[in-house]
Amino acid sequence: MDIEISLTDLPEQSEVIRLYRANEWSAADKPEQLMAALAGSHSLVTARINGELIGLGNALSDGHLVVYYPHMLVAPEYQGRGVGKQLMLAMQQRYQGFHQQMLTADGEAIGFYESLGFSRAGKTEPMWIYAGNDH
Repeated sequence: MDIEISLTDLPEQSEVIRLYRANEWSAADKPEQLMAALAGSHSLVTARINGELIGLGNALSDGHLVVYYPHMLVAPEYQGRGVGKQLMLAMQQRYQGFHQQMLTADGEAIGFYESLGFSRAGKTEPMWIYAGNDH
């Protein structure tokens, strides 16, 4: 499997929405806002096989100390094959040396992120005001 990882790729709306829908993420129901959010990210990483978008992740950052990874998706048929790991390693390399790298993980994603060096943030509790229903 020849995966192309890119930090400069700008995916089309239709392929982004297809990926989000395949993962049952509610952001797919707001395509204009989703595309604007991804375009406004500090970084966007994509994974493609033969030109097909099979994964993406983004980062929000102050550019110096703190980075937050809000989205990381891999097409269901490619999950468990190292695609997510390659996406995250590209991001972690981009933000190497930052004081704080943060994300919110649930379910099976917790073990995945732990394998990449993430751990529970002390005694913190995740909190949000959230309009979705996919978590």
